Amino acid sequence: MERKVLLAIADGLGDRPCEVLGNKTPLEYAKTETLDMLAKNGTTGIMDLYKAGVPVGTDLGHLILFGYGIEDYPGRGPIEAFGKGMELIEGDVAFRCNFATVDDEMHIVDRRAGRIREGTKELADALNGMVIDGITVLFKEATEHRAVMVLRGENLSSAISDTDPKKEGLRIKTSTAKDDSKEAAFTADLLNKVIVKAHEILKNHPLNIKRIEKGKFSANCIVTRGAGKMPKIKKITEKLKFKACCVAAEDTVLGVANLAGFETIHKSSFTGNIDTNIEEKAKAAVEALKTNDLVVLHYKATDLMGHDNNPQGKVEAIEKYDKMLKIVLDLIKEEQLDNVIIALAADHSTPCERKEHSGDPVPVLINGKGIRKDCVEKYDEISCSQGGLNRIKGSDLISILLDYLELTVKQGN
Repeated sequence: MERKVLLAIADGLGDRPCEVLGNKTPLEYAKTETLDMLAKNGTTGIMDLYKAGVPVGTDLGHLILFGYGIEDYPGRGPIEAFGKGMELIEGDVAFRCNFATVDDEMHIVDRRAGRIREGTKELADALNGMVIDGITVLFKEATEHRAVMVLRGENLSSAISDTDPKKEGLRIKTSTAKDDSKEAAFTADLLNKVIVKAHEILKNHPLNIKRIEKGKFSANCIVTRGAGKMPKIKKITEKLKFKACCVAAEDTVLGVANLAGFETIHKSSFTGNIDTNIEEKAKAAVEALKTNDLVVLHYKATDLMGHDNNPQGKVEAIEKYDKMLKIVLDLIKEEQLDNVIIALAADHSTPCERKEHSGDPVPVLINGKGIRKDCVEKYDEISCSQGGLNRIKGSDLISILLDYLELTVKQGN
């Protein structure tokens, strides 16, 4: 019996009780008819992506969900570069960047420059091609305030610290070497020069002058994190001989999918925010099911609302996610794709009160023909803790799904 799997990932879905929601989590509070129907007719549980109480980033969370271990993690920079289609060569060092707003003393006013969405290509182009100390700086815009930077040249090292202080009000960090090598010392010093030069270019950019005139945050600097070099990991699709596809907006997720050997689908209407086109995403995912064994459908808005400490916004994002899955189910029925397993997961929790990722477990669900049913009737962090899957790790979920596709190897005789 040939099965297909659609894995829907709501980024940062997990949360903690919010006072403004009557001490319920946004997922408990939201009206989620489709999610609850899937829970009632499937098996559920909760999941620690890596270890209980240990937060993971979006990059590592998806790397684990796609079948890799923490030892395979190459750093955020290379993943972002792959997501933007930037070809890395031997010796390159890649970084995840944010456009940020700083004051005259280089203190962070806003880490995301007011979540800038327009004009980032112009800003990136202004930085792309800089040459400092014989090293070429390649710079490309990514989703919203995000960007990717690659340092290309000789004697570079990825063993350097981040410049992103992760909080407003703090000064941009000075990058330092993480080991005693000359290469690390040189690269850290180079990165600090790049930050200063970028600020000089961006603060006088016409786009930022217009933003200031309109009362918006100026994207007048960059902060960096996740330095890494070209990864050397085998594509899981080649290793296990199956076809997979990822439908997503965020470059981080697309980058992990590329590394794993997945086909990737991204359209301009996939914004990575609350205004993303859920109809187009649902159609793309269901169409991909026709030619793939596994399709990942990623949804970002839930994570953004957690980072912004916006419980009501997260409720709205969850309810939109629920509607997207209703569209998916209707299209699967319309296309007569009778043997599709629906799995729901998240890559981490992003509690509103914390405004950052946490180590809280996330709810998981598997629904389809031949799937055991448990007694859970709602899809949320509390209800799913009583489910038949119990408490699993992120690496367990992909093993379970691949077993339904009959791709796992039998152990023993």
